[in-house]
Amino acid sequence: MTMQPRVLGQGLEVSALGLGCMGLSQSYGPVPDRRESVDLIRAAVERGVTFFDTAEVYGPFVNEELVGEALQPVRDRVVIATKFGFAFDGDGRSTGLSSRPEDIRRAAEGSLRRLGTDHIDLHYQHRVDPDVPIEDVAGAVHDLIDEGKVRHFGLSEASPRTIRRAHAVQPVTALQSEYSLWFRSPEQEILPTLAELGIGFVPFSPLGKGFLTGTVDTTTTFGSDDIRSTIPRFTAAAREANQALLDVLTTIADRKRATTGQLALAWLLAQEPWIAPIPGTKRLHRLEENVGAADIELTPDDLAEIDAAAARIEVQGARYPEHLERLVDRS
Repeated sequence: MTMQPRVLGQGLEVSALGLGCMGLSQSYGPVPDRRESVDLIRAAVERGVTFFDTAEVYGPFVNEELVGEALQPVRDRVVIATKFGFAFDGDGRSTGLSSRPEDIRRAAEGSLRRLGTDHIDLHYQHRVDPDVPIEDVAGAVHDLIDEGKVRHFGLSEASPRTIRRAHAVQPVTALQSEYSLWFRSPEQEILPTLAELGIGFVPFSPLGKGFLTGTVDTTTTFGSDDIRSTIPRFTAAAREANQALLDVLTTIADRKRATTGQLALAWLLAQEPWIAPIPGTKRLHRLEENVGAADIELTPDDLAEIDAAAARIEVQGARYPEHLERLVDRS
């Protein structure tokens, strides 16, 4: 099975929909058995997905090992994106941001080893480090690209100013930031900046951390191992208020013979040809549902209807708890 490719910056070709692999190791409740996770990643390949997202901090470290094992048989057919930007203590626990050039090199060497590969296709700075000039970060990645260890440079949750400064030193291939029908802030300044500079966009949480699939309501409970238990947008009161958005999407999705999750992904794909969302899942049937979104065509009238309906609804609750929101680049 094939999926229509998309081209990010610097000519990097990926499948229209990628697979975010974080949830296979952390953040969304009990993690699957390793064998199940390997099988899921390989099932994604069989269904045309060629773009896989991981990071050294996921786990930490174990997610890269999982992704590397799963993709080893098809390494030459896929694009693996991973991320640097955190420091770790002697026990492997994250101790905060660090993008000093020596830490970037350490991260790259570790990622290459865990992924079992000789190059990282797309190496993102996971979060902008306010203590390290972005020019130094871009320069360190430039050196890794010169050495053949990295092929493309990416940023995550970076401001337009930071993107421009980095791009002037080492062309940026992609920005990964949150974007969906319930978080549309990138439309204000980020998307115009990327369009101007020829940089691709990789939305994470394109399904609103599961809310836009219609599987989360006021009766849903989240365990302490589920990040949503700490997110203001997922309090019971916020979920009740935000149901209005889901109700609108359900009406349109039913008419298109699609699920609300598929509609949300198709809407993202329709925004720009250089957008490639990376929905994550732990379940095969959800993977198949997500992949099916690539075949849904939304007409200009459909898109206008979705936009008009969404504009009438103000999503309630912050998207992150305060300690995570502080990591977002506001420069």
